[in-house]
Amino acid sequence: MSLSNYIPEDAPFNAEQRQWLNKLVGNFILDLTSGRGIGGAASGPAVPVTILVGSQTGNSEAVAKKLSKAMAKMNFAPQIEDMGGYDKARLAEEQNVLIITSTYGDGEPPDSAADLHEYVLSEGATRLENVKYSVLALGDTEYPDFCKCGIEFDEAFEKLGATRVFPRVDCDVDFDEEYAQWKEGVMNALGGSAVIAVADEEDHSEDGYSKSHPFPAGILKNVNLNAEGSERETYHIELNLEGSGIEYQVGDALGVMPRNSDELVDEIISNLPFKPTEEVPLPGGGEGALRDALIEHYDVRSLSKRFIQDWQHRSGSPFLRSLVEADDKKEYDDFCWGRDLIDLITDHPADFSDAEEFVGSLKKLQPRLYSISSSPNAHPGEVHLTVAIVRYHSNFRDRGGVCSTFLSDRSEGINPGVFVHSNNAFRLPEEPDKPVIMVGPGTGIAPFRAFLEERKVSEAKGSNWLFFGNPHESEDYLYKDELAALRAEGVLTKLDLAFSRDQAEKIYVQDRMTEQGAELWKWLNDEGGYFYVCGDASRMAKDVDAALHNIAEQHGGLSKEAAVEFIKQLKKEKRYARDVY
Repeated sequence: MSLSNYIPEDAPFNAEQRQWLNKLVGNFILDLTSGRGIGGAASGPAVPVTILVGSQTGNSEAVAKKLSKAMAKMNFAPQIEDMGGYDKARLAEEQNVLIITSTYGDGEPPDSAADLHEYVLSEGATRLENVKYSVLALGDTEYPDFCKCGIEFDEAFEKLGATRVFPRVDCDVDFDEEYAQWKEGVMNALGGSAVIAVADEEDHSEDGYSKSHPFPAGILKNVNLNAEGSERETYHIELNLEGSGIEYQVGDALGVMPRNSDELVDEIISNLPFKPTEEVPLPGGGEGALRDALIEHYDVRSLSKRFIQDWQHRSGSPFLRSLVEADDKKEYDDFCWGRDLIDLITDHPADFSDAEEFVGSLKKLQPRLYSISSSPNAHPGEVHLTVAIVRYHSNFRDRGGVCSTFLSDRSEGINPGVFVHSNNAFRLPEEPDKPVIMVGPGTGIAPFRAFLEERKVSEAKGSNWLFFGNPHESEDYLYKDELAALRAEGVLTKLDLAFSRDQAEKIYVQDRMTEQGAELWKWLNDEGGYFYVCGDASRMAKDVDAALHNIAEQHGGLSKEAAVEFIKQLKKEKRYARDVY
């Protein structure tokens, strides 16, 4: 190893990151030999760092808290700032900024990050020549606009003259290694640490049950809420948390560890030259039989552009080669939709030297997050879910959602692994007398069932208004009896229903909002109400948002521009929150 190459070639860094770290280690050695102290700053005042967080479901917030704890142990003074409440005027005055943001929907910024994102991309953004920064982008490679929000923040800061102290790291859903690389890189780049392999206990210790150490929860109840004849299946599932010590709040989500179909895995193995009992490495360490590993640990369902590209290198398929060479987004999307790993194995076989190399091409099977539909105060020791069962037929096969069909079809006798995913951005008002407006069609009703239970148990004085919709009242009216009882008790002040296919003209929740626009504006503006949305991000949430803007214009007398500013202010005050997916 030369004196200018301190980082081993097999270290888990790409070429750009290795170049940065070699430079930093060189500076560290220079500091030691010159007597300036570690990093040139360890003996001086703490380095100020502002951590800007854009979070939709709580992932970015959790990472920011972990980073802040690690930095506080070193020579840093970290401060976490939610982008939604951050004053843009401060940005040019910052010294060191670390951006941690997710991307959701069609490459959109999280709600909390939208205003700052729009600002830094605008022509009127202030120059940032004195700011040092780096970006950790969270995303999911299954989506075409992978990490788009983080990428745009990174490029915007560079364009505004800020100095990138460490290359942006783009994280897939399982990102412990990527986060560790980025954390160590930025801490060294900002002068608060000189040890490349430094690790804080929070990264490796488990405090109770978590994603990497889920609790095996017994299923107490598992029933279909839809009536016979419905085209939909929506299961109400009650899980036992007794003895776990797990605590949650309304607004949180529950992570559930799924299992792949035994039949599907058996078909996969039957089309490969490997035995079911062959030992293979597991994603979290250790080894297991190939069949068990494919059922419990590896994703055998998701296809993505990156996976197709990797598979094509091992396959002689002319079709896959043409698909990769064309590099057309629509063609990739069309091919990946409705296909699984089994389709590649049977239609476009690839060569693997052994079973270990085969599983090495697969991603880790990820937990699924479901909005919790119960109040812990109403159901001590339990947690409830409202799960839409996904089934469809494509390319001559019956298929379904991995976790939803596991819960509905394959969970008998199994205690699913679960953990709580906190979502501080989706909370009831701290002032219990404030009105609450909830828009939750379909399974979007889940957190609002929890909200209503909590408001009842806590005897909150604020009014509660629910907008709920589904295709047919006779078959798809979820929790009908419960909602009727809450209405009779006065807990549910107003209930507006939109059963889209019970009349010639389709009616949706946003249409009911528009019909009730005058009163909705009164609740929101005059009475300081809180507005919540849960459900589909791609269509419903956008239509509801457009209806809300129109109500502000029509019933608030605001111009289009003023309505936009009013809605932005609601978000800053955390009076407009969305749990969308």
